[in-house]
Amino acid sequence: MTHTEAWKIHNPEGKFRVLATKRLVGERWLEVLAAHDCRVEIYDAEEMFGEAELIEAIGTRCDGALGQLNEPWNERVLTHFAAAGGKVISTYAVGVNNIDLACASRLGIAVCNTPGVLTEATAELALALVFAAIRRIAEGDRYMREGRFLGWLPQLMLGRQVTGRTLGLFGAGRIGQTVARALAGGFGMNVLYFNPHPRPELENYIADLAAVAKNHGQPVPSVRRTEDLDELFAQSDILVLLSSYSPPLHHLVDARRLSLMKSAAVLVNASRGPVIDEAALITHLKAHPEFTAGLDVFEFEPRLVEGLTELPNIVLSPHTGSATLESRSNMATLAALNCAGVLSHWPANTAISTTTLATGPLQKLVPSLLNAKELAWPAT
Repeated sequence: MTHTEAWKIHNPEGKFRVLATKRLVGERWLEVLAAHDCRVEIYDAEEMFGEAELIEAIGTRCDGALGQLNEPWNERVLTHFAAAGGKVISTYAVGVNNIDLACASRLGIAVCNTPGVLTEATAELALALVFAAIRRIAEGDRYMREGRFLGWLPQLMLGRQVTGRTLGLFGAGRIGQTVARALAGGFGMNVLYFNPHPRPELENYIADLAAVAKNHGQPVPSVRRTEDLDELFAQSDILVLLSSYSPPLHHLVDARRLSLMKSAAVLVNASRGPVIDEAALITHLKAHPEFTAGLDVFEFEPRLVEGLTELPNIVLSPHTGSATLESRSNMATLAALNCAGVLSHWPANTAISTTTLATGPLQKLVPSLLNAKELAWPAT
């Protein structure tokens, strides 16, 4: 159950009751909601909301909710929400696999998310994990803190360089392409990507990079799409997982696919935890001490699989892919605009970037309405 003293109210005279299950970053999101006649009830504590907490918080009347990616917006919760007058769930995330989207659509509930504004932040975190893993940064940090450093040694904490190696990408959306551009442009990495559709914009960009690099005597990057997952795993020196999640991707990375990877490869997961069979990963890391991994998401989050924290060849990050002040503030603004927009019956946005909507002057559009078609919602 929630703690009464943790609830804070913003704009108590507002017409629409909007539930925020966590305090978001910045102040503009509150200004947006207040300007559109919303009373915002904020749970200002760290406890996570389960099914019972959501139902309790929704109560008998609730017009909108700003939810989190770790909350179970299932059929029972959604049915209660609809009965309380709920019109919109605006999740403070891109992924919505915790929301029963089909059920929400049947009940007439709009489901919104916050894409676009976390691209650079998530790509930066993925890159940080790549370098932390391949250059043994976390391992070196522990070594120093334990007082073991006696001075420079020829073989101390040897890692590997990324220059000229093969970057594998599972998922070449906005985030994946940003990672690819950084590593191909900065270090001449060859990009091998697996994606449902070709990405000509990425291929053309890296082709241009290659021409410049060749003219200047620098490592020349290349790019190629593969439709063979086994090839992706076998050929990648560094494999970064950046796809959205759906049930068929559960344990995509299993013992068999791990066995295909190079013995000193790097595996980074900044997508969703269940994509990796973490028990199989632990076994593989123990058997191949030169193999390294970097995880920002976890299979049973927030619980960690036993043995994960004991391994020296893995870097763990507490799901902070979008955790920059800029990104989280813009996500909060988008979440508020989504909620206010649905309650105010604005048309769904189809043409303007979410970054422009989050950072520019107010435009009366719902930035990202995922089930607009199912709800027959008017669009620009």
